[in-house]
Amino acid sequence: MRFTKMEGLGNDYIYLNCLEETPADLPGLARRLSDRHFGVGADGLICIKPGRTGDFTMEMYNADGSRGAMCGNGIRCVGKYVRDKGLTQKTRLTIDTEAGPRSLELHVRGGEVEAVTVDMGPARVSAPVELEAAGEGFTVIPVSTGNPHGVIFCPDPEKICLERLGPLLEVHPALGERRNIEFVSLPDRECLRVRVWERGSGITLACGTGACAAFGAALGSNWCESRVEAVLPGGVLILEKQGENILMTGPARTVFEGEIL
Repeated sequence: MRFTKMEGLGNDYIYLNCLEETPADLPGLARRLSDRHFGVGADGLICIKPGRTGDFTMEMYNADGSRGAMCGNGIRCVGKYVRDKGLTQKTRLTIDTEAGPRSLELHVRGGEVEAVTVDMGPARVSAPVELEAAGEGFTVIPVSTGNPHGVIFCPDPEKICLERLGPLLEVHPALGERRNIEFVSLPDRECLRVRVWERGSGITLACGTGACAAFGAALGSNWCESRVEAVLPGGVLILEKQGENILMTGPARTVFEGEIL
């Protein structure tokens, strides 16, 4: 079985072409292949399947085998995969996800996709929740961007012990369900600095839906402009409010290809 390793801002996934055949036990395969010591190593597994209503379907699994509804960095790489491999000649695509269809615009240079703009849909922001974890108090803003998030504004995300707090906040009963957690600062009105704990994967270098959640929460408090740079450990995303929706632009890159024995 052939696979392609791809990444967007260091958020890396293993991609399988499942247009004609799908392997058995995808959750187990995701756990095995995502292991960075005994497998390929990744934040999860993404299967590309025939479209239900759109051009293609993205089916994603986190590193622990749990299903993910949507992945902003992952879907950009889906767009690159299908175009670069000649599965489509389009530069505008609709990708079906468990969070609904998402529209992509592919930015092609030299015959290859180097960046993708994704219409991420709206960020649905709920009232802040006050809670305690590890003896500290936090104000968490629940946000849905296809995946459930909890956004926490702080002076400096780099000073947060994400390894300790992430697992506690992800499953905190006050938040109602497992959530991705974002610690966010705003150096100015056109920049967000974001660190992410992803449910099912742990600390990742970037999270597209998480960056959009942070943007939505900041917009809701009028703390930022309608176009910002989101700076994550893996790089920079451009986020822009367009009507009710958020447009996200960022890179997509193929790392290597191989065969699973």
